[in-house]
Amino acid sequence: MDPQQRPLMSDRVTVNGIVTPLALLADGRLWWSEGNQRCLSVEKDVLSFVTSGPYIKIKSLVETRDGCCSTGAPARLARNDVVFMPSSEESHRLWCQKLSEFVDSLGRPKRLFVFVNPFGGKKSATKIFDEQVKPLLEDAQIEITVQETKHQLHAKEITHLLDITKYDGIVCVSGDGLLVEVVNGLLQREDWETAIKIPLGVVPAGTGNGMAKSLLDSVGDPCEVANAVHAIIRGNKRPLDVATIIQGEIRFFSILMLAWGLVADIDIESEKYRWMGSARLDFYGLCRLLNLRQYIGCVSFVPAPGFEAFGEPTSYPGKPTTSKGSNSDTSEAEHTNKQRPCYLGPEINVENLNWRVINGPFISVWLHNVPWGAEDTMAAPDAKFSDGYLDLIIIKNCPTLPLLSMMSELNTGGHVKSQYVTYLKVKAFSLQPGPRTKDQEKEGIIDADGEVLARGKGTYKCEEKTLMTYDKLQIAVDQGLATLFTPI
Repeated sequence: MDPQQRPLMSDRVTVNGIVTPLALLADGRLWWSEGNQRCLSVEKDVLSFVTSGPYIKIKSLVETRDGCCSTGAPARLARNDVVFMPSSEESHRLWCQKLSEFVDSLGRPKRLFVFVNPFGGKKSATKIFDEQVKPLLEDAQIEITVQETKHQLHAKEITHLLDITKYDGIVCVSGDGLLVEVVNGLLQREDWETAIKIPLGVVPAGTGNGMAKSLLDSVGDPCEVANAVHAIIRGNKRPLDVATIIQGEIRFFSILMLAWGLVADIDIESEKYRWMGSARLDFYGLCRLLNLRQYIGCVSFVPAPGFEAFGEPTSYPGKPTTSKGSNSDTSEAEHTNKQRPCYLGPEINVENLNWRVINGPFISVWLHNVPWGAEDTMAAPDAKFSDGYLDLIIIKNCPTLPLLSMMSELNTGGHVKSQYVTYLKVKAFSLQPGPRTKDQEKEGIIDADGEVLARGKGTYKCEEKTLMTYDKLQIAVDQGLATLFTPI
């Protein structure tokens, strides 16, 4: 007999009034026969089990399909309970013991700190948590501490002081912004080396949901709440690269993307049409294409192996500086300095690396850490979670019609195949942003992980404070620094 097929426990039990054989196999499958053969994987399907008198209830989350015909119908996860009665009290005790031992061996989280952002996306995160997230975590017998965020950077403030020894992970029920805050909070702690190792989970409840989409799509799962929570409950983990964006003494830690030019303009300036819902991005994207902007500037980078032919050789672009008289929030910079010792970025000797440069003007410059920027935007189809590189997507001269066609292919990643797109991987990166080509009195917006990192003069809400100035900045990647709960 295959050792994986060897039963750890077997019995004749009663299921739905029918006596049937039931076995827990060495490979973690629960097998029984109730009319037709049935099977559950403890690792994949079973959330937990509870007892009630002589009965044992297996709480599970299994794939099901809507409709009478399953062909072509999308699978979804649904809660399902299986109740059985062992043949004796001793058998009941042994079943509980074996099931407990197997579930405990999986290393699943037992205590989670959960952030809920009631303001993000369609402002439905609280309802999503109450109706979909909380019931599944309770079924899995996970103890949770819930914190609703009250304002921007609230999650960062809490994470910075959180006693992480009490938890097996931090979960964000939100879009990508909350997860970014948590990472920044962890890396600005004195114990950052320990803190950043705590696994992070994300449940899609925001506008973009790029990280959740990237994680779930990597195994072919839909970007649904149940699938995201299921991944967290199972407790599998994977490393995640973290990019450090530096300007002078100011640092911002990015896990998703950085954009300058067309993508940043659409993302940020379309906020004035937020009343349109998600359609605002399509509407304003068309507006920007019909009145296309190009920006003067240059990008310098250290190419990954195999991408050395892109750009022209150049010297190290130098340390980024902060411009005087800018709209940078100096109190934030002072706060960052006071947090030492904290994480200051990857230990890379960037000066001795082989830098290359591409000069503008540019329509769009886009850096990505994971494949999906939003549920419908596969920005960087070749991006990996922990390869130690960022994917750089550059659009320079491009006629309107090809650009329109290109933008329509964002949901499949087909845009990177266009002759007008330069697509490569980089280890380090420097951006020197400049003004618009047709109106040099106006500059642009630098967008990092969905938030405005810097606003140039003449931009949308340019009077608002930002973390950095519209000036040179530098980025380096630390491979696998953070940890994510993942479906695999």
